[in-house]
Amino acid sequence: MTRYTCCDDRRRGAIAGRADLNGLDSLEVVDTAEDPRGPPLTTLVLRFVNTAPLPALSPANILLTGGGSIRGIGVTAVRLEEDEAGPALVVSTDRAGDFSVYHLRLRAAPGEAGPPLGMDPVLSGIDFTFRPGCESDFDAVAPAPCPPPARPTPPLDYLARDYASLRQLMLDRVAVLGAAMPGDDLADLGITLIEMLAAVGDHLSYRQDAVATEAALHTVRQRISARRHARLVDYVMHNGCNARAWVAFTFGAGAAAPVHLPAGSALLTRLPGRGSLLAPGPEVVAEAVAAGAVPFETMEAVELRPELDLLRFHAWGGRECCLPRGALGATLRGDLTKVLAPGRVLVIQERLNPATGDAQGADPAHRCAVRLTRVTAGVDPLGGAFDDPPTEAPLPVTEIEWAAEDALPFPVCVSALLDAPGGAVAVEDVSTACGNVVLADHGMTLPEPEALGRVPSATVLALAAPRPAETLTDAPEAACAHRAWTALPPRFNPVLREGPLTHAAPYGPAQRGSAAAATRYGPAEAWPAVLGVSSAAPDGTDADWVLRYPDLLGAQAEAAFTVEVDNDLRGHLRFGDGRHGLRPPEGAAFSARYRVGNGVAGNVGAGAIAHLVAALGAVALKPDNPMPATGGAEAESIESVRRRAPAAFRVQQRAVTPADYAEGGRRLPGIQRAAAALRWTGSWHTHVVAVDRLGGEEVDETFAGELTDALEPLRLLGHDVQVVAPNHVALEIGLAVEIGPAYFRAALRQALLAVLDTGPGGLFHPDRFTFGQAVYLSPILAAVQSVPGVVGVEATAFRRYAQPRTDAAAAGVLPLAANEIARLDNDPSFPDRGVLRLQLWGGQ
Repeated sequence: MTRYTCCDDRRRGAIAGRADLNGLDSLEVVDTAEDPRGPPLTTLVLRFVNTAPLPALSPANILLTGGGSIRGIGVTAVRLEEDEAGPALVVSTDRAGDFSVYHLRLRAAPGEAGPPLGMDPVLSGIDFTFRPGCESDFDAVAPAPCPPPARPTPPLDYLARDYASLRQLMLDRVAVLGAAMPGDDLADLGITLIEMLAAVGDHLSYRQDAVATEAALHTVRQRISARRHARLVDYVMHNGCNARAWVAFTFGAGAAAPVHLPAGSALLTRLPGRGSLLAPGPEVVAEAVAAGAVPFETMEAVELRPELDLLRFHAWGGRECCLPRGALGATLRGDLTKVLAPGRVLVIQERLNPATGDAQGADPAHRCAVRLTRVTAGVDPLGGAFDDPPTEAPLPVTEIEWAAEDALPFPVCVSALLDAPGGAVAVEDVSTACGNVVLADHGMTLPEPEALGRVPSATVLALAAPRPAETLTDAPEAACAHRAWTALPPRFNPVLREGPLTHAAPYGPAQRGSAAAATRYGPAEAWPAVLGVSSAAPDGTDADWVLRYPDLLGAQAEAAFTVEVDNDLRGHLRFGDGRHGLRPPEGAAFSARYRVGNGVAGNVGAGAIAHLVAALGAVALKPDNPMPATGGAEAESIESVRRRAPAAFRVQQRAVTPADYAEGGRRLPGIQRAAAALRWTGSWHTHVVAVDRLGGEEVDETFAGELTDALEPLRLLGHDVQVVAPNHVALEIGLAVEIGPAYFRAALRQALLAVLDTGPGGLFHPDRFTFGQAVYLSPILAAVQSVPGVVGVEATAFRRYAQPRTDAAAAGVLPLAANEIARLDNDPSFPDRGVLRLQLWGGQ
């Protein structure tokens, strides 16, 4: 019989109620062991359209066909039962089928295709499956096999995307359909609906365009999108950093007691008509900032003492004295060991013009900060003899030393002699020091934690992934295991209300080693100044969340969050997803403490900081920044990310070969070149990295540790890294120089030593030579020949120091190994650092 697929049910309705004709209405598969009608998955219950007449059937009258992996299922028994739903035909099979579709047909006899007497030919068969209990993501009702009639597509303008064009498009469509046109009244219901739909379409079009715009780096407009695109190629978009300034405090007249200034004390730039000391209170700082003041906060606690206001240098009776450029120590008048200690910062500044003695003419550029490393007491037995009037009493003094990085960048004049009508006048204390110094950085901590809201409840459900099914022969019901619906937790990304969010560089032991290190940083090192994020869950448990920056990839099961900055420089907090960081609990209330103030706005000039917000009673304390604030940088622009990020993946982030370690050895500033070699140390491999620092600086233990830390992220697993000093090769060079008769030998010798010096511009400056660079004789002879007065020059020695004579002078080149660097200091105290011998004849 031909089977048709029809979209109506008229035949079943025509059979219903007839006494001479019947048909199958439904088929039920018993799928539970508790069902008394028979074993599960092998018992079929057939129900008919009419309760009578029911044919007398046997297993031979039932034919089962179809199936995938299990075919040829036989019928073992057929019986008629009646329950509350009416009469039913219960069919027992010899086994259960698979998940495919089977067809059950009633036939008059084996071998015949026709149905039993009284059964409708069309409704004598039915499709079913033996696994009706398996859940499905689809509706149980089969889709209609008859497709709906095709309708002509209306000519629509797909360029209509804004409110006006969408409104006009709908009005035109209504006119084409012949529907009643809405009236011209704006309050008409039809006009209202059209305008409402046009507004929704306009918003949807904007959202589509916005999402498409943020999908590619070359079209993004939002900083957060640009930052995430850049992270895909390991480029971190920086958000700028705040500035830092050294602030010196001076006490008023009559002050004697010390003052403890805690970390985080508020400082403000100058406000007209305000005193140097302002009463504490969050409203005071807020009003000052609103009036245009730039806020700063101290970065560490400090004890201020009146005796440290003015520290005088002691010149041991000398006049016209100065501390030379590069000095690392000085002597102060008085015993200051009880108030000065290593770690204290002093600001050295010129107070008088050394030429005129005028305070107004002091050079503001002659100011610097130094961090003390050693403080010792001493005595000048003749100290009183140089006082005015002189005395015979000895003078206690204090010897101070500071970090090498804080070496004086300029000569510091201590005393001077001024011309006067009555004779020369001695001027003391041209430059002095201040010990009440603390480091402050730009920004303002909000007085109270900001409430960020609660984590919303889940509103979206998803079907859990199915468990792996076992084989049908072992446990066919395992494939029909229950799949639960799970709630998808919502995203919780609160936005900090105030901005710009402060980004500050770390200030740890490494930055406290010297005054220079405390102000030497860049925006790439800065972290968001979110001081704390806490949550209170509905069950009463509280939690503190830690900051992970720039992402949460290493958070794992940690209660962590990260910060992203938008175009308004406000911080967006992003929490974990359960895999990279814990997910915030549903219903938990969050709060945050953070700082605001960032960028170049904090780079205020010298003398700009003039107000301290603190409760000090009757103590008069005046803050001042002798030097300008530095380090403030604006957030990186999206255009900069577009230029830099695509090339970020080309930066090698691993080291495998010795050449890779040599390349990684140049990551720290001040390194000219590095060389590496792989050695077997008996238990593991070690990459020995030799470093050539600019200016011939020594590779000390501190620098070696910093470079080892910089190479740690690149290191190959199972390989160690050892940083060593370069292998310097001392040169021994002898030159015989003939001088013209009009020149003096002494002057010409001095000119030749200047040309062959190790100083700037000298032929043997340390930066002119690096690893494996051969030394050629011809440039040396050419440099000597270029000195005016030299008639001729000849090399008498050209070899390694204290080595036998070789043919290098004849060859004109002295080769060096890959880990060797040539050196010629010509220092008589250290001949092992190179020797230069000049033999001059002729001249005067």
